[in-house]
Amino acid sequence: MIIDAHIHCSGRRKDDMLRPYAKLNGLRYDLEELLERMESNGVGRGLLLSPPMAGGEPLPNSEVVRLCERSGDALFPVFTVEPEKGAVKEALRLAGKHRGSVKAFKVWLGYRKVFARDEVFAPLYDYAEEHDLPVLFHTGDTATSTGSLTHAHPLTLDEVANERDGLKIVVCHMGNPWILDTAELLYKHPNVFADISGLMVGGGGYSEEYARTLARRISEAVYYAGGAEKIVFGTDYPVETHESGLSLVSLLAVSQLDKERILWRNASRLYSI
Repeated sequence: MIIDAHIHCSGRRKDDMLRPYAKLNGLRYDLEELLERMESNGVGRGLLLSPPMAGGEPLPNSEVVRLCERSGDALFPVFTVEPEKGAVKEALRLAGKHRGSVKAFKVWLGYRKVFARDEVFAPLYDYAEEHDLPVLFHTGDTATSTGSLTHAHPLTLDEVANERDGLKIVVCHMGNPWILDTAELLYKHPNVFADISGLMVGGGGYSEEYARTLARRISEAVYYAGGAEKIVFGTDYPVETHESGLSLVSLLAVSQLDKERILWRNASRLYSI
């Protein structure tokens, strides 16, 4: 049973800023379609994250919970946490209310000009360590030209991983294009993981060549890290379709067991699904 560890959806809200990606991929982009596409691609479980809404704010975590409740146990919520004391406090309050169903937290590095080591996140990390919940960080390229690559570089997570060896850190998007930098984090830190979501975006004249390049780089990261035990599958739906994400996994030059680890074994262990 495949686990998609990185999904976005807001229901049918028109102010969802990911709708251009949905249009690019020919997606209707609502909860019903998401569940249908998961089933048709053998994806049994998924983690649901807030998409950005008009104005740049995330979909409220309470709405993410409601969408998951409507999914029939197919989706589990991940709470997006803004770099503000009040937002951190509210996210932890809501996590306590939904303890057991919430599987992780998410921080938008790069879209917010803040580093992961900022003290505003200290209560979040304390809670996440106490309750064994991973924290996901956006890393790598940003979807907008106004994003800060300085704040989104995966190596900015090294200091947090050094100081908090009990905190499970997930490097989203494999830090693309700094995939080998992410491989170093995976090799160095037992508590660092990575997802391969949102890498197969759009088309273009070099789409096939790009897919092979990505597969080669991810495979090299596996070789460098000494295995694929800490890499998880994700689509970043609607940024990427399940078909293109699964196609990328099929191109990896790794063992069948490692592909199974990436597709579901690692996520099942990491997120207790």
